[in-house]
Amino acid sequence: MPTERELQISPIVPESVMHNTKTLSNLQTLTASIFGAAAGILGLESYSGFLFYLIFTIITTVLFYTIRVAPTSLKAGHGFFDTSRYFRTQYEFWTGGLFNGLAGYILTWTLFYGLVRA
Repeated sequence: MPTERELQISPIVPESVMHNTKTLSNLQTLTASIFGAAAGILGLESYSGFLFYLIFTIITTVLFYTIRVAPTSLKAGHGFFDTSRYFRTQYEFWTGGLFNGLAGYILTWTLFYGLVRA
């Protein structure tokens, strides 16, 4: 546990950053499965299915940023797309969801496609 002096020097608490990362990862995994079910029910195939995943994953990340991260980050004086107050790197925040939920997306996509089209 960091001391009071360490928190004054560096106000970013590693435990909180890990919790934020885990919460974002859980959200991305859950939404990837939901998007996979939607793509399977819609009967999307090939590139259109992957494009569907890419677009909706980006929309989810942008919505999470605008609702949860941006209001307090901008008030603290950080840049518009700066997530360093809550996450380790911007790369982890903006593109981590593309790879974290891909396996779950493909699994539910093929499952629901097979159930609907069979």
